[in-house]
Amino acid sequence: MKQNVYDVLEERGFIKQCSHPEELKKLLGEEKVTFYIGFDPTADSLHIGHYVALMSMAHMQRAGHRPIVLLGGGTAMIGDPSGKTDMRRMMTNEEIDHNASCFQKQMERLIDFSDGKALIYNNADWIRGLNFLDFMREIGVHFSVNTMLRAECYKQRRERGLTFFEMGYMLMQSYDFLMLNRKTGCILEMGGDDQWSNILGGADLIRRIERKPAYALTTSLLTTSEGKKMGKTEKGALWLDPAKTSPYEFYQYWRNVEDQDVENCLALLTFLPMDEVRRLGSLKDSGINEAKKILAYTLTEQVHGKEEADKAQKAAEALFGGGSDKSTIPTVVLTPDQLKDGSILVKDLMILAKYVPSRSMAHTMILKDRCIFVDDEQVTDEWMSLSADRFAGEGVIVRKGKKSFCRFKID
Repeated sequence: MKQNVYDVLEERGFIKQCSHPEELKKLLGEEKVTFYIGFDPTADSLHIGHYVALMSMAHMQRAGHRPIVLLGGGTAMIGDPSGKTDMRRMMTNEEIDHNASCFQKQMERLIDFSDGKALIYNNADWIRGLNFLDFMREIGVHFSVNTMLRAECYKQRRERGLTFFEMGYMLMQSYDFLMLNRKTGCILEMGGDDQWSNILGGADLIRRIERKPAYALTTSLLTTSEGKKMGKTEKGALWLDPAKTSPYEFYQYWRNVEDQDVENCLALLTFLPMDEVRRLGSLKDSGINEAKKILAYTLTEQVHGKEEADKAQKAAEALFGGGSDKSTIPTVVLTPDQLKDGSILVKDLMILAKYVPSRSMAHTMILKDRCIFVDDEQVTDEWMSLSADRFAGEGVIVRKGKKSFCRFKID
């Protein structure tokens, strides 16, 4: 007998809250369910926080259910206040539409959109042209302000000042669910647990207006065992776009997670069988390092493909495992005009490596933090420069701390 996907999601640690768990589980075991997850295109790339939602969607699709990806071209014009202390910057239509197109390309690595197996909608199609009075008469009358103000997503913003503009977000997201229900028969909305109030609002709206079953289900956020959000690096978010976070940096992030987080990451972010996930998560000492390598390689391959995963793995082995092939290490190729009088300051190399945004910050890192090395030689002089001949052959490696490396060579 085929395993019910509800059990799969529960075993792997995805499920946090569900509006009608027994009813929904039964339905998922008996019928093909159309469900959706929304993604507001507030940047031109998805980040690792979105990946848990994509993985839950992939598990559902593999079990025979039909996903809908809803791109928030309309709701992104308001901005979800959930977990935010300040109002989001308002974006132009052009920015939103560009970002939405970038999302779709990244999702195609996990979700099969061929032959109607998954659908994509953009809520700009029904939100941007809404008439305010018509919307409030049809949708607004079903929402209690008192109930909304008790919702978790508004608590932080209430203390700093919650605008009516932002309060409309819950109504908009609920309206999305209603529209997809009418267009496609979608009966389930899924999303991160910080979206519980918004998702539940949509399920309740369908039950009131359409007098039909609708369900809300939230999934775990990607956090450490201490409850802190994962996916933050020194350079910001851990992006899925290789231009924003290189495959090597992506690989190294997972190679260096805390021991106690390995099992949870394997369960949520890979398709490895749970028996193997539990085995790897239970390893100790040198064994857990092997488990981290499996996590790093598997996830990098899923996001960036086998070729990039192989390169990242070889680069890590060259730097940390005693390997000699440095060709796969993240590399910046210098042009002759970047060397003034045949040399270049280490401070400028630090900027090119994106370790710092400015020379002043490089000054602090060299003299105060003392964490910059050139081919394992600690840099103590902020005006240290390297001549052109240093970049011959395999080039020069500039390291920040123990884990950030960048190789420089001349074309």
